[in-house]
Amino acid sequence: MEIKDDEVKKAQVVEARARNISHNVRCTECGSQSIEDSQADIAILLRKLIRDEIRAGKSDKEIYKKLEEDYGETVLYAPKFDLQTAALWLSPLLVAGAAGGMRAYNKHRQKTNVHIMALNLVRGVPLTPKEKETMLDLLTPPPPQGITPSSLWSRWRGW
Repeated sequence: MEIKDDEVKKAQVVEARARNISHNVRCTECGSQSIEDSQADIAILLRKLIRDEIRAGKSDKEIYKKLEEDYGETVLYAPKFDLQTAALWLSPLLVAGAAGGMRAYNKHRQKTNVHIMALNLVRGVPLTPKEKETMLDLLTPPPPQGITPSSLWSRWRGW
């Protein structure tokens, strides 16, 4: 009886490890599902391979490495960070930095134009129609649109 309990516990450990690994491995046929969720033939074969490797005494790290070597890095849901994938991992930061830089530059340029127009007004130089339109746009506040944070706050407080 005790031997049977040990076998059951061993089988449960193998199953739990296999499911954990299977959730982190992408189905090469489906692409959007893990091999645990997929019913594709390759997913079934990979699940069997993982269980066989666990029974053979391999660690999770060794199994992930074998899958990566056999099927490529894209089979793993969490690819490693190295020199080849650095651009992929860092590209959102680069794009956000470039967008922030462009916005700051445009704000600076816009303020500079306003200062020049204000100096021209003080000197008595008339503004062109385009400059008048720009000054009015900058000096008049935009009308409130729909739900604003302050109106939500007022509603929440019951005013």
